[in-house]
Amino acid sequence: MAVTSLEDLDLDPAFALHRGGKMEIRSTVPVRDADDLSLAYTPGVARVCTAIAETPELANDYTWVSNVVAVVSDGTAVLGLGDIGPAAAMPVMEGKALLFKQFGGVDSVPICLDCTDVDELVETVVRLAPSFGGINLEDISAPRCFEVEARLRERLDIPVFHDDQHGTAIVTLAALTNAARLTGRPLSELRAVVAGAGASGVAVSRILLEAGIGDICVSDSRGVLYSGREGMNSFKEALAFDTNRSGNTGSTEEALAGADVFVGLSGSTVSEDAIASMAPGSIVFALSNPDPEIHPVAARRHAAVVATGRSDFPNQINNVLAFPGVFRGAFDVRASTITENMKVAAANALAAVVGDDLSADYVIPSPFDARVAPAVAGAVAEQARLDGVARI
Repeated sequence: MAVTSLEDLDLDPAFALHRGGKMEIRSTVPVRDADDLSLAYTPGVARVCTAIAETPELANDYTWVSNVVAVVSDGTAVLGLGDIGPAAAMPVMEGKALLFKQFGGVDSVPICLDCTDVDELVETVVRLAPSFGGINLEDISAPRCFEVEARLRERLDIPVFHDDQHGTAIVTLAALTNAARLTGRPLSELRAVVAGAGASGVAVSRILLEAGIGDICVSDSRGVLYSGREGMNSFKEALAFDTNRSGNTGSTEEALAGADVFVGLSGSTVSEDAIASMAPGSIVFALSNPDPEIHPVAARRHAAVVATGRSDFPNQINNVLAFPGVFRGAFDVRASTITENMKVAAANALAAVVGDDLSADYVIPSPFDARVAPAVAGAVAEQARLDGVARI
């Protein structure tokens, strides 16, 4: 986009909204006079600092740390924009922080790092971590994102959550749970095909396995993953080992023949004929943005339930349904990590919000449903206690 002038850009409502950024810092205590100043800053603040130095966990009670997330990105895999760098990624990270506050009452700080090396990313976040109660990784390209998250989880005793992976996975599982209920089948009887073996594809596949999906095969640009296939990284090799019990070795479209579920996370396309070849009562989640793998109208001619990542069609799979409530629940019990059970609990709680209103056009609630974040938060907090990772 050629930039002419700020005035011209501000004629676009998106630019006008972003002018000056979407965030600011506000104080939570008044500073009206010298007495207030002496408590908020010196000398009163020294008493609090000394107490924290002696008992470090008091930082959770007497600073903002226990309710603040660092939203961290290196700008290498931003939305549908790809590797646009840290400066250009900042509007997205600001938006994420805005959604944390709006939907979960969680404060957050957007941090875009000018490094892409895994070691440098990990070391930088570890050094920043004492200022935060949790780390939300965002828009870091695969497969580096898997290693970054795994290493941070090992080194930090606060929640670390890569939303591109786990937020997508939680909402997808919730929607699929309801779609399966609508079509009268348990997850254990469904065969799924996941197109895409990047961050979201791997996480969705893993959570479906955890939830007991009957069978699942995953594909990338070279076709279905299977044990022994050449050209796979270690994450794909592990996924190939744990999936594809039916032994598919062909293309995504070939694997769809007779399948019950399609989850598209690849940015590619599938033909209407391939969707038509699926089993009766099929479920199609074409989640690539802005262009789904197949147009929802075409998919609906053959599928019982269709979902997309878009807001202009029913059943939007939107991560904002998950991450604010997940961190709210984790923070409420000061969880040391986010377990796989906590993610599944979040998905189950999200699915339950739909309740008896379930229909083909309503398998997942709206982000603006006020019940969503409290339901997810409560389930996450309870599961953290059951998993032994809650500290209060």
